[in-house]
Amino acid sequence: MRCDLVAALLHSPKILFLDEPTIGLDALSKLAMRDFLRKLNREQKITIFLTTHDMDDIEALCQRVLVLNEGNLLFDGSLSQLRRQISSDRILVIDLVTPESPLVLEGAALLKQEGHRAWFSFNPMHISAAHLIQKATERFAISDLSLETLPIEEVIARFYRTLSS
Repeated sequence: MRCDLVAALLHSPKILFLDEPTIGLDALSKLAMRDFLRKLNREQKITIFLTTHDMDDIEALCQRVLVLNEGNLLFDGSLSQLRRQISSDRILVIDLVTPESPLVLEGAALLKQEGHRAWFSFNPMHISAAHLIQKATERFAISDLSLETLPIEEVIARFYRTLSS
Protein backbone atom coordinates (compact mmCIF):
# COMPACT_ATOMS: atom_id res chain seq x y z
CA MET A 1 0.00 0.00 0.00
CA ARG A 2 2.80 2.41 0.88
CA CYS A 3 4.66 1.66 -2.37
CA ASP A 4 1.48 2.31 -4.39
CA LEU A 5 1.12 5.65 -2.66
CA VAL A 6 4.74 6.60 -3.37
CA ALA A 7 4.26 5.71 -7.05
CA ALA A 8 1.10 7.82 -7.19
CA LEU A 9 2.94 10.82 -5.73
CA LEU A 10 5.97 10.72 -8.07
CA HIS A 11 4.47 13.27 -10.46
CA SER A 12 3.22 15.70 -7.78
CA PRO A 13 -0.49 15.32 -8.55
CA LYS A 14 -3.03 17.97 -7.56
CA ILE A 15 -5.68 15.27 -7.19
CA LEU A 16 -5.08 11.84 -5.69
CA PHE A 17 -7.54 8.96 -6.00
CA LEU A 18 -7.14 6.27 -3.33
CA ASP A 19 -9.14 3.06 -3.11
CA GLU A 20 -9.12 1.48 0.37
CA PRO A 21 -5.73 3.04 1.25
CA THR A 22 -5.43 1.40 4.67
CA ILE A 23 -6.75 -2.06 3.83
CA GLY A 24 -4.47 -4.78 5.14
CA LEU A 25 -2.37 -2.43 7.24
CA ASP A 26 -1.69 -3.06 10.92
CA ALA A 27 -2.94 -0.51 13.47
CA LEU A 28 0.28 1.53 13.64
CA SER A 29 0.64 1.64 9.86
CA LYS A 30 -2.99 2.76 9.49
CA LEU A 31 -2.41 5.65 11.88
CA ALA A 32 0.81 6.61 10.08
CA MET A 33 -0.93 6.45 6.69
CA ARG A 34 -3.78 8.67 7.92
CA ASP A 35 -1.31 11.18 9.38
CA PHE A 36 0.62 11.23 6.11
CA LEU A 37 -2.53 11.76 4.03
CA ARG A 38 -3.70 14.60 6.29
CA LYS A 39 -0.26 16.21 5.97
CA LEU A 40 -0.32 15.85 2.15
CA ASN A 41 -3.72 17.49 2.00
CA ARG A 42 -2.84 20.30 4.39
CA GLU A 43 0.71 21.15 3.31
CA GLN A 44 0.73 20.34 -0.41
CA LYS A 45 -2.95 21.18 -1.01
CA ILE A 46 -3.55 17.82 -2.70
CA THR A 47 -7.21 16.96 -3.09
CA ILE A 48 -7.71 13.36 -2.02
CA PHE A 49 -10.64 11.26 -3.23
CA LEU A 50 -11.04 8.30 -0.93
CA THR A 51 -13.20 5.27 -1.65
CA THR A 52 -13.40 3.05 1.38
CA HIS A 53 -15.54 0.86 3.57
CA ASP A 54 -13.33 1.68 6.56
CA MET A 55 -15.47 4.09 8.54
CA ASP A 56 -12.54 5.01 10.78
CA ASP A 57 -10.71 6.29 7.67
CA ILE A 58 -13.74 8.42 6.82
CA GLU A 59 -13.94 9.94 10.28
CA ALA A 60 -10.18 10.52 10.45
CA LEU A 61 -9.62 11.95 6.97
CA CYS A 62 -12.73 13.33 5.35
CA GLN A 63 -13.99 16.89 5.54
CA ARG A 64 -16.55 16.21 2.84
CA VAL A 65 -18.51 13.00 2.35
CA LEU A 66 -20.28 11.76 -0.78
CA VAL A 67 -22.65 8.83 -0.40
CA LEU A 68 -23.33 6.93 -3.60
CA ASN A 69 -25.77 4.13 -4.33
CA GLU A 70 -25.84 2.41 -7.71
CA GLY A 71 -24.09 5.40 -9.29
CA ASN A 72 -26.49 7.97 -7.84
CA LEU A 73 -25.28 10.75 -5.56
CA LEU A 74 -27.42 10.56 -2.42
CA PHE A 75 -25.55 12.93 -0.12
CA ASP A 76 -22.86 15.58 -0.47
CA GLY A 77 -21.74 17.41 2.66
CA SER A 78 -19.80 17.16 5.88
CA LEU A 79 -19.90 14.16 8.18
CA SER A 80 -21.56 16.31 10.86
CA GLN A 81 -24.27 17.34 8.36
CA LEU A 82 -24.88 13.67 7.53
CA ARG A 83 -25.12 12.84 11.24
CA ARG A 84 -27.64 15.68 11.79
CA GLN A 85 -29.69 14.61 8.77
CA ILE A 86 -29.95 11.03 9.99
CA SER A 87 -30.12 11.45 13.75
CA SER A 88 -29.03 13.93 16.37
CA ASP A 89 -29.08 11.16 18.99
CA ARG A 90 -26.16 10.83 21.39
CA ILE A 91 -25.14 7.87 23.50
CA LEU A 92 -24.64 8.01 27.27
CA VAL A 93 -22.48 5.10 28.43
CA ILE A 94 -22.75 4.37 32.13
CA ASP A 95 -20.57 2.02 34.18
CA LEU A 96 -22.59 1.00 37.22
CA VAL A 97 -21.04 0.12 40.56
CA THR A 98 -23.42 -2.87 40.69
CA PRO A 99 -25.53 -4.12 37.78
CA GLU A 100 -29.21 -3.27 38.06
CA SER A 101 -32.26 -4.48 36.26
CA PRO A 102 -34.48 -3.11 34.84
CA LEU A 103 -32.60 0.04 33.87
CA VAL A 104 -34.86 2.99 33.30
CA LEU A 105 -33.66 6.54 32.78
CA GLU A 106 -36.26 9.17 32.02
CA GLY A 107 -35.45 11.00 28.78
CA ALA A 108 -33.35 8.17 27.35
CA ALA A 109 -33.82 4.74 25.81
CA LEU A 110 -31.78 1.77 26.96
CA LEU A 111 -29.92 0.43 23.93
CA LYS A 112 -28.16 -2.45 25.64
CA GLN A 113 -26.67 -3.61 28.89
CA GLU A 114 -23.65 -5.85 29.36
CA GLY A 115 -22.83 -6.55 32.99
CA HIS A 116 -22.00 -3.30 34.72
CA ARG A 117 -22.12 -1.22 31.51
CA ALA A 118 -25.28 0.29 29.98
CA TRP A 119 -25.79 2.33 26.80
CA PHE A 120 -28.61 4.85 26.62
CA SER A 121 -29.67 6.78 23.52
CA PHE A 122 -31.04 10.30 23.90
CA ASN A 123 -31.88 13.28 21.75
CA PRO A 124 -30.07 16.42 23.01
CA MET A 125 -32.82 18.53 21.43
CA HIS A 126 -35.23 17.06 24.02
CA ILE A 127 -32.96 16.68 27.04
CA SER A 128 -29.51 18.15 27.57
CA ALA A 129 -26.59 15.86 28.28
CA ALA A 130 -25.98 17.70 31.57
CA HIS A 131 -29.57 17.16 32.70
CA LEU A 132 -29.50 13.49 31.71
CA ILE A 133 -26.22 12.95 33.55
CA GLN A 134 -27.72 14.62 36.63
CA LYS A 135 -30.72 12.26 36.44
CA ALA A 136 -28.42 9.27 35.99
CA THR A 137 -26.25 10.16 39.00
CA GLU A 138 -29.37 10.60 41.15
CA ARG A 139 -30.80 7.26 39.99
CA PHE A 140 -27.72 4.97 39.84
CA ALA A 141 -24.46 4.34 41.66
CA ILE A 142 -22.02 5.17 38.84
CA SER A 143 -18.31 4.39 38.64
CA ASP A 144 -17.77 6.08 35.26
CA LEU A 145 -19.65 7.55 32.30
CA SER A 146 -19.01 8.94 28.85
CA LEU A 147 -20.86 10.60 26.00
CA GLU A 148 -20.58 9.38 22.42
CA THR A 149 -22.05 10.18 19.05
CA LEU A 150 -23.64 7.43 17.01
CA PRO A 151 -20.93 5.33 15.38
CA ILE A 152 -20.49 6.28 11.74
CA GLU A 153 -21.42 2.71 10.74
CA GLU A 154 -24.81 3.21 12.39
CA VAL A 155 -25.29 6.60 10.70
CA ILE A 156 -24.57 5.08 7.27
CA ALA A 157 -26.78 2.05 7.99
CA ARG A 158 -29.67 4.33 9.01
CA PHE A 159 -29.12 6.42 5.89
CA TYR A 160 -29.45 3.38 3.63
CA ARG A 161 -32.42 2.05 5.64
CA THR A 162 -34.30 5.30 5.00
CA LEU A 163 -33.77 4.73 1.28
CA SER A 164 -35.38 1.30 1.34
CA SER A 165 -38.38 2.31 3.42
